[in-house]
Amino acid sequence: MSEKPKRRYVSHLRRQNAEATRLRIAEAARTLMLERGYAATTMADVAQAAGVVVQTLYSACPGGKPGLAKVVYDVTLAGDAQPIPQSARPQVQAIIAEPDPVQKLSMFAAMAVAIFQRVGPVHRVLRAAAAADAGLSDLLASTEQQRLVGSRGPAEDLAAIGALRTGLTVERAADQVYALTSFELFERFTEICGWSVGDFQDWLARILAEALLEPAERERR
Repeated sequence: MSEKPKRRYVSHLRRQNAEATRLRIAEAARTLMLERGYAATTMADVAQAAGVVVQTLYSACPGGKPGLAKVVYDVTLAGDAQPIPQSARPQVQAIIAEPDPVQKLSMFAAMAVAIFQRVGPVHRVLRAAAAADAGLSDLLASTEQQRLVGSRGPAEDLAAIGALRTGLTVERAADQVYALTSFELFERFTEICGWSVGDFQDWLARILAEALLEPAERERR
């Protein structure tokens, strides 16, 4: 009985150390990839910048360099190295708890824009290199599939409170959420069209409401 707390402490300490190492690796790799590009960033360079041996890098990033890119992407997306699903994070839970569907989508748009700003530069570097790296191409295809699956969350949340537009299925609603929250769309509006981030966020919240909600729900606001 007396050994259990000690084992829990050791396990917790190991998990903290692993998370700290993963975060250090992700930050070092992200910095190098943004400075040099994906192809010019070597595993040895990342290990040196992160202060770990190369073997530790390979252990923390299964799959070699594409695995390293996945760690960079995942940590940048989450904002930390904690193994907490996106759906369980406080910002998402706050959106789920919000009873008003228009406000839900406004909060969702704000979260999406924050992710665009955080992950966008990494996503662009990886996209540019994917044509010449099959493993990286597979990684990006996988992240897109994950985005599509994740887009069911807002759709299911709206359906659960009866706010989805009549005749709109959860699947079709999720498809629209997925398409409207693409990195490429954000880049086109803010970088090519010259919109401010705030203007894009307002537009995204409005267009999501128009596409997904019953007119009566929007008119109440």
